Amino acid sequence: MKPALQFRLSQSLALTPQLQQAIRLLQLSRLELELELNTALESNPLLDMTDGDEAEEEGDSAEEIEAAASEAEADAAETDEQPLDLAFDRTEYRGTALDEDGMEPQDAEVEDLRDHLLWQLNLTPMSARDRAIGATIIEAINDDGYLVETDEVIRDTLTSLYTVSLEEIESVRRRIQHFDPVGIGSRSLRECLAVQLDAFDAETPGLELARALVADHLEALAKHDRARICQRLHTDEGQFEIALALIRSLAPKPGSGYSNASAEYITPDAYARKVGGRWQVALAPGCQPRLGINEHYASLIAKARREDAHYLRGQLQEARWLIKSLKTRAETMLKVATSIVRAQEAFLEFGAEAMRPLVLKDVAEEIGMHESTISRVTTRKFLHTPRGTFEFKYFFSSGVTTVDGGTASATAVQAMIRKLIGEEAAARPLSDQTLAAELNRRGINVARRTVAKYREALNIPSSNDRSRLG
Repeated sequence: MKPALQFRLSQSLALTPQLQQAIRLLQLSRLELELELNTALESNPLLDMTDGDEAEEEGDSAEEIEAAASEAEADAAETDEQPLDLAFDRTEYRGTALDEDGMEPQDAEVEDLRDHLLWQLNLTPMSARDRAIGATIIEAINDDGYLVETDEVIRDTLTSLYTVSLEEIESVRRRIQHFDPVGIGSRSLRECLAVQLDAFDAETPGLELARALVADHLEALAKHDRARICQRLHTDEGQFEIALALIRSLAPKPGSGYSNASAEYITPDAYARKVGGRWQVALAPGCQPRLGINEHYASLIAKARREDAHYLRGQLQEARWLIKSLKTRAETMLKVATSIVRAQEAFLEFGAEAMRPLVLKDVAEEIGMHESTISRVTTRKFLHTPRGTFEFKYFFSSGVTTVDGGTASATAVQAMIRKLIGEEAAARPLSDQTLAAELNRRGINVARRTVAKYREALNIPSSNDRSRLG
């Protein structure tokens, strides 16, 4: 083949550094954005926090938010509408309150299950050998309170310290089982319940029958086969109920009451409130960080040497890009939140049963953006409404057809199913087929298997299980 020159005309999307930065900031949550800005402030001397609020969007400054809130309070005096309290979030990016020693207050560390058990182990009189065995056993207990490692594995773990026997390990485990909570370190549900029953006084009513039920009839008890159990144990219904109440008072997962997970708090990114009979949306105060250009360093560019001036110009350009990207992020978030509230006004007025079907494409077409951009905006962003705080994605759901040719949101159908099951008679729970028939009567075309899928998504047992539980 001979070498030749060819000309081709094509179109492609080139992601500039500015565009890449804007896209990355768009998908960050509020906490992640704060960390990102702290890093930028440390690395770029041309960036600085300003004292005043940056205008996030026309009609969305802090002063206008306060004015709107005051107007909402005036309206609430005449109607039942309650305004949202936007004042609690004013301290964003203004530092942290200090305690009397001048230190930032810290939350106390949450005591988890292992800490609680090790504390009891250290208070229990025993040899260093047994204490080492006990610590190894405690480290092998899962969050539900059960021992998940075999005695052989525990023995091998202790090889570098002591040579222990399986009998010694079992002896220490029996002692740990009577720590608080009782039954901790058991290997099975049956053993866990039996240990807890042993802690009761011998004169406790129904104790012997409860032990027999746990030892030999636990599977039948789970199936609520009362008649057969009473027949096998030669007992009457009254005695069975006393023993069953005793078993129900036990903890099947003794370790579930302890968790090392601290409480997570959600800070809304936007607020939806009803003012003058119309739903309005405002970005949360502090959602648009108050970044500005450090005028002192900017004034040094003209006086600096060539290399220093080149560095400062580069930092100045990056600072301007960042400020512009943050403004674009806030504007996009406000447009998306406004579009969502406009589409889901019925939900805000009447609840989940009035939720409308909504997909990313609907919002993208309304505000003139791509679906991928809407997806980034709705991820880990939260909207505060009078009905609670929800992630933006909560308002999006597919639809099912109705008799009149319209559509109903899957979220609304789930809310209807939950309400129907909540109102059913305990003795006669509604089957999936009955629920489907009732929804069809209300004009929603839904099959039985769809009802079953929605019911399982709501973690609601089947009608047979609800009948047994009832």
